Amino acid sequence: MGTQKTKCAIIGSGNIGTDLMMKIIKTSDVLEATAMVGIDPNSDGLAKARELGVATTAEGIDGLTAMPEFAAIEIVFDATSAGAHALHDEVLGIHGKQVIDLTPAAVGPYVVPAVNFEEHLGESNINMVTCGGQATIPMVHAVGRVSERLPYAEIVASIASKSAGPGTRANIDEFTDTTARAIERVGGAERGKAIIVLNPAEPPVIMRDTIFTLSQGAEPEAIVESVSQMIGTVQRYVPGYRLKQEIQFERFGSNNPVKIPGLGEFEGLKSMIFLEVEGAAHYLPAYAGNLDVMTSAALAAGEKVAALKFARTEAAE
Repeated sequence: MGTQKTKCAIIGSGNIGTDLMMKIIKTSDVLEATAMVGIDPNSDGLAKARELGVATTAEGIDGLTAMPEFAAIEIVFDATSAGAHALHDEVLGIHGKQVIDLTPAAVGPYVVPAVNFEEHLGESNINMVTCGGQATIPMVHAVGRVSERLPYAEIVASIASKSAGPGTRANIDEFTDTTARAIERVGGAERGKAIIVLNPAEPPVIMRDTIFTLSQGAEPEAIVESVSQMIGTVQRYVPGYRLKQEIQFERFGSNNPVKIPGLGEFEGLKSMIFLEVEGAAHYLPAYAGNLDVMTSAALAAGEKVAALKFARTEAAE
């Protein structure tokens, strides 16, 4: 006898919300896409949801709470904007819903499934950082966990301009700030920096991420092994996540220290990690790996939450 699926709602019928809905429908054994919520009745996401038999509303959060399906929904994914999320979280909190936030609002703690999900099992709202954060923070953490000290980490996320919808463009400032803070809090760097590049090239280019770390107390061999292990961990939920080329290293000694603004002179090992993220093309083209890594991470978190709820129910019975 199969396990009953946990019912979910998705707020945001744009690129990210629609891709997440398709992932749940096509791949999840434990989650059920029960409702799709938008504000544009003519959006492709709402049309796709109706086509697939998912209940819809174009009345935003108020429309969701008025839906007959709302009472049975346990998990709500918010794929709107940082500004809208504060209101959504307040309303959903009143109703006791588990919230998984795909905006840069960061109301709840930053969560990267491959790194720190278990630390936030009891949180009613968890934040999925940003697409760049989901792609690069595992690499920062991989370097940090084998190092004595990680004074600095910088990431550059380059994505196809076509894959950046209105929500992404409206949140550029929040993207850089949220990603930088998560590099520190989740990745373990003492100082983090994030840069995003919207590449207008035609045909559109696949997502590329470059991670620079400055560390002390770890040899290149240990970093290569740690990064390799982390690549495998992330690939369990993002199959198109891979190294583009071998990691490059550069040493800085007392005779040639590198100067970091705000930190001073640095001696140690610089690691340069080059990633490529290919999307699974559940809804959008494969080049939109930036959306795929975000929705895949949210799906992984949602499935972990559902499994935890099921385990607690079984224990109570």
